[in-house]
Amino acid sequence: MAERKKIKWGFIGCGEVTEKKSGPAFTLVEGSSIVAVMSRNAERAQSYAQRHHIPHWYNDAWQLIQDPEVNAVYIATPPSSHATYAIMAMKAGKPVYVEKPLAASYADCQRVNRISEQTGVKCFVAYYRRYLPYFKRVKQLLDEGAIGKVINVQIRFAVPPRDLDYNQHNLPWRVQRDIAGGGYFYDLAPHQLDLLQMMFGPITLVHGYHQNRGGLYATEDTVSAAFEFADGMPGSGSWCFVAHESARTDRIELIGDKGQICFSVFTYAPIALHTLSGREEIVVPNPEHVQLPLIQNVVEHLQGLSTCTCDSTSGTAVNWVMDRILGKLN
Repeated sequence: MAERKKIKWGFIGCGEVTEKKSGPAFTLVEGSSIVAVMSRNAERAQSYAQRHHIPHWYNDAWQLIQDPEVNAVYIATPPSSHATYAIMAMKAGKPVYVEKPLAASYADCQRVNRISEQTGVKCFVAYYRRYLPYFKRVKQLLDEGAIGKVINVQIRFAVPPRDLDYNQHNLPWRVQRDIAGGGYFYDLAPHQLDLLQMMFGPITLVHGYHQNRGGLYATEDTVSAAFEFADGMPGSGSWCFVAHESARTDRIELIGDKGQICFSVFTYAPIALHTLSGREEIVVPNPEHVQLPLIQNVVEHLQGLSTCTCDSTSGTAVNWVMDRILGKLN
């Protein structure tokens, strides 16, 4: 058997997401390894490299991209820099795997797609929930007709403020529009919206309403939306990031003409299947490193062994929907 092509990753960014969700997965896939890491904080980059036995570290992204050992780049920085770093890497001929959302705006996503098309270099995006056993089980139930024809979908999400949200002088980057693209909605809703579009096709009509009700930061903390899929099926969503603890909710409801499926996106609560037979709970475990199934698919794509469709083109649809909801697009 021919030896697999070696995919040697350089990480731009080494924050919390890389410690367990993604980072270890890059070394668990055959033919994949991490050879360099970059952070603007040199001490952090050096510490990360030493702790994870990575041979090279940088505090400049361009130096990492130019490293001759690096032949693929993982971008794990806040969204405002995703497009810049992805374009730099693709122009250098190096494929990219980018944390979600693909960029801080729909316009930036389009820039990424243009460069990917012009250079012929792939850009993948970390919508890893598409690949998790939990959500694949939901999709399987739909495909089997467990609830018949789906006629409506509803997103319900509410959480209380985080402790850092009260620190006016040092707010989290996730609530700073120039860094994140919006507030927590722009950080968390992408996974929900991507899953629904994976299951039911593209959302083509969107109306949104957004307000800041808590006054803890400048970006939106409460969002409502109505949308329609290409086949005409309607859906709705509500998000609140300043709710009381008693209102905490993480739930998507798929309403069919023969039943209903309820599932969570972030807590992985048991999938609830409601039919005339009653209520059934389905427990589906996920891997320890949740990005592993997608990263394996990305690596095997780069090795010429399979095709990964979780690319920048498919990820752009989420930004279009979010920008419409937040009034960033007419």
